[in-house]
Amino acid sequence: MVTLDPFGYSEKDTTAVPEKFTSKAGNRIHFKSKELTIRNLLLFRKNKPLDSLLFKESERLLRNQSYIRGIQTTLKLSAPKSDSVDVNIRILDSWSIYPKIEASNTKFNLGLDERNFMGTGQRLENSYNKRFSDGKNAFSARYTIPNILNSYIKTTINYHIDLENNYSKSFNIERPFFSPFAKWSAGIYLDQQFKSDSLPDLNNIYAKQNLKYNTHDFWAGNAIRILKGNSENERTTNLITTARFLNINYIESPNLAYDNIDFFSNENFYLIGIGISSRQYIEDRFIFNYQVIEDVPVGKVYGITAGYQTKNNNSRLYLGTRISSGKYYTWGYLSSNFEYGTFLNHSKPEQSTVTFQMNYFTNLFEIGKWKFRQFIKPQIIIGNNRLQSNADKLTLNEGIGLSGLSSYTQFGTKKIFLSFQTQSYSTQSIWGFRFNPYFNCSFGMLGDGYSGFKKSQVNSQFAIGIIIKNDYLVFKSFQISLAYYPIAPENRNNIFKTNTINSEDFGFQDFEINKPETVNYK
Repeated sequence: MVTLDPFGYSEKDTTAVPEKFTSKAGNRIHFKSKELTIRNLLLFRKNKPLDSLLFKESERLLRNQSYIRGIQTTLKLSAPKSDSVDVNIRILDSWSIYPKIEASNTKFNLGLDERNFMGTGQRLENSYNKRFSDGKNAFSARYTIPNILNSYIKTTINYHIDLENNYSKSFNIERPFFSPFAKWSAGIYLDQQFKSDSLPDLNNIYAKQNLKYNTHDFWAGNAIRILKGNSENERTTNLITTARFLNINYIESPNLAYDNIDFFSNENFYLIGIGISSRQYIEDRFIFNYQVIEDVPVGKVYGITAGYQTKNNNSRLYLGTRISSGKYYTWGYLSSNFEYGTFLNHSKPEQSTVTFQMNYFTNLFEIGKWKFRQFIKPQIIIGNNRLQSNADKLTLNEGIGLSGLSSYTQFGTKKIFLSFQTQSYSTQSIWGFRFNPYFNCSFGMLGDGYSGFKKSQVNSQFAIGIIIKNDYLVFKSFQISLAYYPIAPENRNNIFKTNTINSEDFGFQDFEINKPETVNYK
């Protein structure tokens, strides 16, 4: 096994060595990935029969590490007529230290993200933010151990306090179904959160209210192979059963005038899930990276969830189902996800949710020396019998709607959202940086239970930008964009904003089953 510094070396060309002073200087201050770090990611073992599918899956897991830029694996007989093979692995690191400096006339932000701490694969993230107007400070620190002794048990400790003195403290240890060959999973999540939120009273007058609560979340799961045979599909199709206990305990909650239904109150929630998951991956290029192998998930999920919740001296059942699929067609890649879930209070449906989402991208096509793909992502969420609280309603705010915009007055129980993006891939680079222009347009609207979408305003966003990707650095990309909002919430029309779009919002939909949960209503 050989691990290589990021500059001047190649995972494929063994004769390549750094020649420039800058490459040599960068390598001197870089900690190469340790051999133990790489071995802990492999699913095959020394002096054991070599399983070709576990070997292929190990390559995928290596590629999935952000601090690894490229891998090359080769097999050869240990000796003539031998029944053993030698596995040679060459790992090319990415530069793993990611500083962040932002300054404006209102605030200053300084951050440092080390994604391969001392070559161990562990991640250390720190940030500091200062607001000039009142001198307030914000801090954030997160430490992650992604894989303990080849177990794929991930541990994260996090602390964050923002400029408004809202804070969160959390500890998370979990082993997800990181691979279709994983046979068990489990997790423990503990946190305390405090935030001051603006909530309306019955007269729709807003006031700051304090929320402080502790969360205890425990879950476990088991996967059983259900098909006989040795094909990839047969070996990666599993019956998965999971169980979970969630406890939320409020230490501070809003005044009754601002939460007359006690939405922010203690609860215990018991959940179980059972489903069939079939997961495979197809290698492709030029999707979210440049000429780097990307593992695109294909497969199917059929699952049901059942639960029992106690809250506000009331008990009710929960039932949910999920159907997902994804595959390549001659006209591109398409994945879809349908979910339905509802609480049952004495057989009466409450807080019901229906969601449907699709992710599509075209085959790669070329115009001159440039390569292109078109991405399309439609989504619809329908809520029925939702509670009379803004916390139980949908918005088009940033992160779950139109990037760069937020509204404290526009809510609904139904949402339609549609995004298009035309992405280009440059064939040229400058000092390892590639500049890939894109065009994005998004449309969203909210509806309610009375008139549906008949009286809804279509909010829109049009953006042009450049995704800047460096072949040597660990972070995926950074972006420069200009967005125009002809129609936005609160009649804030004809708005221009910079650097608001995140092209990674499209992402991949995986076909794994982890801890059981209610249908996401955001």
